Amino acid sequence: MNADTNLNHDLNAAPTNKLLLGVFWIYVIVPLAWGVINTLVQATKLFH
Repeated sequence: MNADTNLNHDLNAAPTNKLLLGVFWIYVIVPLAWGVINTLVQATKLFH
């Protein structure tokens, strides 16, 4: 019975963990992508 409870608890926690992981990656990727794009734009100005 205890294993059954742990299994249900893990299943209930999984969507939240996936959501938090998704939010974390958005939090990381957006500034990173902005920095890379900004750097490339500035670099292209040097070569024109």
